Amino acid sequence: MVQARVGAEAVVQTLKARGLRVTPQRCAVYANLLRRTDHPTVEQILNDLNRELPVSSKATVYSSLQALRDVGLVREVLLQEGVSRYDAKVEPHHHFLCDRCGAIHDLPWAQFGELSLSVLPQGLRGVAYEVTVRGTCGDCGGMEA
Repeated sequence: MVQARVGAEAVVQTLKARGLRVTPQRCAVYANLLRRTDHPTVEQILNDLNRELPVSSKATVYSSLQALRDVGLVREVLLQEGVSRYDAKVEPHHHFLCDRCGAIHDLPWAQFGELSLSVLPQGLRGVAYEVTVRGTCGDCGGMEA
């Protein structure tokens, strides 16, 4: 499900509320992520933004994402080695990664029973966890018996 378009004023107010300097680039990057559910890479966001108004650079998109991440508006999702993806859905949730087509689907936090971080080996202290399920999505034949 694609999230509804978020008004520019709402984006500006959210950035201000988090103490971020409001720039056109940060607004554009954040608004782009709010509309998406595909966990895009920097390159995908850049291509999307430059289709609308070709003025963004990879460095600008990256620095905007880092600022948004630092104030908790965006999370970086690392599901594949060497590939950073970004998500504006910051509340806890898990992910499903299709090994065939690379599609990423959000899974509700309650999808899995709660894990106890107290069972970690001595000397390790866990503070958070997230489950990534890998397999085949329905579009790639994952629903076959």
